[in-house]
Amino acid sequence: MNTTQDTTDRRQAPDLDARRWPDVARMPARGPRTLVARALTGYAAARAGVRLHTGSDEPAAAGPPVLCLHDPDAFHRRLAAGGLIGFGESYMAGEWDSPDLVRLLTVLAAGYEELVPRPLRPLRHITLPRRPSRDRNTRSGARRHISHHYDLSNDLFATFLDPTMTYSSALFDGGEDRDPATLARAQRRKIDRLLDGAGVTDGTELLEIGTGWGELAVRAARRGARVTTVTLSSQQRDLARERVDAAGLGDRVRVELRDYRDVAGAYDAVVSVEMVEAVGQRYWPVYFAGLDRLVRPGGRVGLQSITMEHGLMRASRHSYTWMHKYIFPGGLIPSVTAIERQLRDRTRLRVVDRLAFGADYADTLRLWRESFEGAAERVAGLGFDDTFRRMWSFYLAYCEAGFRAGMIDVEQIVLERSR
Repeated sequence: MNTTQDTTDRRQAPDLDARRWPDVARMPARGPRTLVARALTGYAAARAGVRLHTGSDEPAAAGPPVLCLHDPDAFHRRLAAGGLIGFGESYMAGEWDSPDLVRLLTVLAAGYEELVPRPLRPLRHITLPRRPSRDRNTRSGARRHISHHYDLSNDLFATFLDPTMTYSSALFDGGEDRDPATLARAQRRKIDRLLDGAGVTDGTELLEIGTGWGELAVRAARRGARVTTVTLSSQQRDLARERVDAAGLGDRVRVELRDYRDVAGAYDAVVSVEMVEAVGQRYWPVYFAGLDRLVRPGGRVGLQSITMEHGLMRASRHSYTWMHKYIFPGGLIPSVTAIERQLRDRTRLRVVDRLAFGADYADTLRLWRESFEGAAERVAGLGFDDTFRRMWSFYLAYCEAGFRAGMIDVEQIVLERSR
C-alpha cells in the first residue's frame, strides 16, 4: 500500500482551474483511511440499494440508482480525507457521476442514518470537519457570506429563475402542472399567501428582512403597502431598486443595504422569506427578538423557512459541510422545535398559521436545475467555468434530493404579537 504521496499533489483535469478551485485540484494522500472509505462505500451502497459502476461502458438505465466511479481511487481518497465535503469535491472534479443524480442522492439521503455501521456512527461527528470561526455571522461575517452567494451575478441567477426572480420555494396549485410555464404563477401564489397571512393591505407599513430581487416588495406595494426592505447583497439591492422603479412604485418602496440587527422602528407587519437559515444558531436569539421588537402590538410576522428534524439539526449543527464550504457559509437550517423555543423564550409572538409544502420545493428545485443545465452556454459566457457548473448542478440536485427524501421541509409560519 502506497502511503507516501504528498498531500499537495494535484490532479490536472483539463477544465480545472487550480487557482480558483485549490481544494478540488489538490488530491489527498492515500492512507489507511482510504481503505476504510472504500469499505464504507461498499457497505453504504449495499445498504442503500445503490449500484457501484466502475467500467467504461454505460450502466443500464433500469434498476437501482447508479454511482459511476470514473476514478475510484481519487473518490475514496477524497472521501477518506473530507467525508461529505470530499464527496462533493469529487463530483466537482468529475471523478464520479450518475445517470440520475437526484434519484441517487435521494436514496442516499433517505437512508442516511443507516449508511455507516452502527458501531462507527458515534465517530462520524468526531471525524467530520468542524465549523471554522470565520463561519460566524457577525456583521462583517454576514456581509461576506451573503456576498459569497448572492453577489455572484444577477445574470447568473436569471439563467435559471423565472421572470419574478424569486429564489425560494414556489407554492403550486394541487391540480396544475409543475413546469416552467406555471413556476412564476406558483411563486406569486407563495408570496400572496404570506402577505395575506401577515395582513398586508392598503396602508400597511411593512418591513421585509431579506429583499431577494424585489418581487415581494413590488407585490406588497401594489396592494398599497409602504415597504421597507433590507438586504446585505449589493447586487440584489441594485436590481431590486431597478425593478421597483420600473413598476412605478419608487414612492412606496425603500430598498436598503442594511443588516437586520440595525433596523429600527415599528411596523404593522414583518415578512422574511428563507432568510432565517442564513442567521446561524448563535444569532437566532437576536433575530427572533428583533422580529418581536420590530412588529407593533397586534401586528403579524410572516416567515418562510426551510426546516429539518430536530435531532438531525442538533447532530449536525457544529459540522462543516460541502454546502457551507461552497454554497451557503454560515448557515444552519432550523428545526420547527428550535423556532418554537425561540418564539417562546424571546418573543411575545404566537403561531396563528402554518403550512408545510416540501414537495413543492422539490419541484421548484427541479425546474431551476433543468433551466440551469439547459443554459450551459450562457453560464459559460458569464465567465463561470465547468467546475462551477458541476458545483451548482450538484447543489441544486442535493437540495432537491433532501426534500424528496423528507430530510428537509419548508414551512410558512404566521405569527401574531400580543397586544
